[in-house]
Amino acid sequence: MGYKVTVDHNKCNGDGECVDICPVGVYELQEGKSSPINADECLGCESCIEVCPTSAITVEDQ
Repeated sequence: MGYKVTVDHNKCNGDGECVDICPVGVYELQEGKSSPINADECLGCESCIEVCPTSAITVEDQ
């Protein structure tokens, strides 16, 4: 079972908190916004959701 990770770029402020907190390196900053470049690695821990100040991230079961 995997997870679908999405970032709403309209909400993302590009602070990189999700990049720093993710234990498996799902996110990378691209053009000042977070992008889930390694979404297949997501563990579903939702740490990224907790640290995102703009609620731009969703993690859903697939």
